[in-house]
Amino acid sequence: MEQHRLDAFQVIADPSRRQMLYLLSKDSLTINALADNFDMSRPAVSKHIKVLYNAGFISIQDIGRERHCILKQEGFNELHKWLAYFDEFWGSKLKNLEALLNERTNKK
Repeated sequence: MEQHRLDAFQVIADPSRRQMLYLLSKDSLTINALADNFDMSRPAVSKHIKVLYNAGFISIQDIGRERHCILKQEGFNELHKWLAYFDEFWGSKLKNLEALLNERTNKK
């Protein structure tokens, strides 16, 4: 059975997963250390970690007997592209507005 891959916005739609990403932006954490920050069962934390992993937001490295979660850029690329499109859209709108205002100012 093929697993449906969530898009990046579905991944970050969950507040717990967003908080996990914030925590991992400060330092890599073991799965247990990450779980200590949430009032949910360990299996629930593991499900969130699996979603982040499958979507490319984190990698998991075995270091000794611990499994460490580390941020990866891959998952953020889709978000970045989407936001960059709208940054460019609004930037062009503001430049057009600036040109219009400058044109009106120069006519006075």
